Amino acid sequence: MKVVATKIPQVLVFEPDVHGDDRGFFMETWRRSEFEKLGIDGEFVQDNQSKSRQGILRGLHYQLQKPQGKLVRAIAGEIFDVAVDLRKSSPTFCHWVGEILSAQNHRQLWVPPGFAHGFYVLSESAEIVYKCTQYYAPEDDRSLLWNDKELSIDWPLLDSAPELSDKDKHAVGLDRAELFP
Repeated sequence: MKVVATKIPQVLVFEPDVHGDDRGFFMETWRRSEFEKLGIDGEFVQDNQSKSRQGILRGLHYQLQKPQGKLVRAIAGEIFDVAVDLRKSSPTFCHWVGEILSAQNHRQLWVPPGFAHGFYVLSESAEIVYKCTQYYAPEDDRSLLWNDKELSIDWPLLDSAPELSDKDKHAVGLDRAELFP
């Protein structure tokens, strides 16, 4: 598996070796020993799957007391996946990384604990799966405004405004968000 650095050292892109022929393909999507070599120490405790149609934007979500590390990949369609550093003590505080993940490129994004996560669906629909290092805790869930001016995320929006959940419509801006130390 190839590891690709991003502009935030803790956020990594994984490109698995895909072995394929006219019958299909095989790839290894996760190996604990490889993550440990990279200093990623965390046990995955939950797998999630999400399906969304084109133009849906989900996020930016995070858990404050029980922060989740997430290994995200698209198994159908294409998304623009984003990780935002919300650790006030970090030299990359408020910086973000955005990557195209698709069923065709097989790329995965590692979103460390202490980061907000969100994605925008570029294809007609997309399904993503992600492994989490903490259980989902609804009472701990936070939503940061996707288009906060201080973050200036360069979302590759299609012709219209993104479709948001009620939760994401009422997300708070960075100036009112609860952040990590």
